[in-house]
Amino acid sequence: MRGQFRETVTALAAEDPRIVVILGDISVYQFRDFQARFPDRCYNMGICEPTLISVAAGLASQGFLPFVHSIAPFVTERSLEQIKLDMAYNGFGGNVVSCGATFDYAWDGSTHHAYGELEALRVIPGMEVLQPGSTAEVDALLRQCAGNGRPTYVRLSDFPHDVDVGRVVAGKGTVLADKAADLTVMTAGPILGNVLDAVRDLPVNLVYFHTLKPLDRALVERFRETRILVVHDARGLREAVTEVPNLRVDFHGLDDRFHAAYGTVHDLRAACGLDPPGIRTAVTARLSAWTSH
Repeated sequence: MRGQFRETVTALAAEDPRIVVILGDISVYQFRDFQARFPDRCYNMGICEPTLISVAAGLASQGFLPFVHSIAPFVTERSLEQIKLDMAYNGFGGNVVSCGATFDYAWDGSTHHAYGELEALRVIPGMEVLQPGSTAEVDALLRQCAGNGRPTYVRLSDFPHDVDVGRVVAGKGTVLADKAADLTVMTAGPILGNVLDAVRDLPVNLVYFHTLKPLDRALVERFRETRILVVHDARGLREAVTEVPNLRVDFHGLDDRFHAAYGTVHDLRAACGLDPPGIRTAVTARLSAWTSH
């Protein structure tokens, strides 16, 4: 997904001289060709993430379209006040693009995990929050949102899914299975691959989102008469879904603890019950419990 981010931003920069890339010592090698082509529009400012955001806000105030990039917890949670005040409060557009997702840096421990930044940014007035799950989604969403004048967060992962979700439109979800079932599974981002593997033969509807804010509330409303199980490897989707009133919603995902074990992204997903067997167990348990009442 980082490679697609580079390709898309490079293509956009060739068409629009306002585009500037600001790096925090991450993905510098990825952007070496960009820097060679546009040396006055690519800056590696080092490990000073709040400053990256403030610089981006200053550039936006002068008409530029900045893309800030670093690891998820550092460029968001460490920089939350700057995103809130320098960008959103002032009404400056710009794109904060992270890498690392929830457990992509599993081997580096909890300091590099991202559990709640999607939700933290989602509650900032005026923010857009995007969690693309595939390279195709990255390309489409960046092209649609890069210059819309709003502060936008885009969360990338090195472990995308390979599901064809059809036409990608910012702010719109996708129905991947409508079986007129009593249970609807809603999910977002790269974890879709595991979710689809887990439920493809089960009697459940499956709804997918790549945009957490603005959420496709009309799509949620379409399934309001069903029970909804949100399956997500972060905080943010359940909270967005439950802003639609009077739903019956349950959640399967991260629990309230630090995930301090080391390993791979697959190891940590399995430990959270977010591998296909764990998700399947959670879904079948709800099916059994809810049909017995």
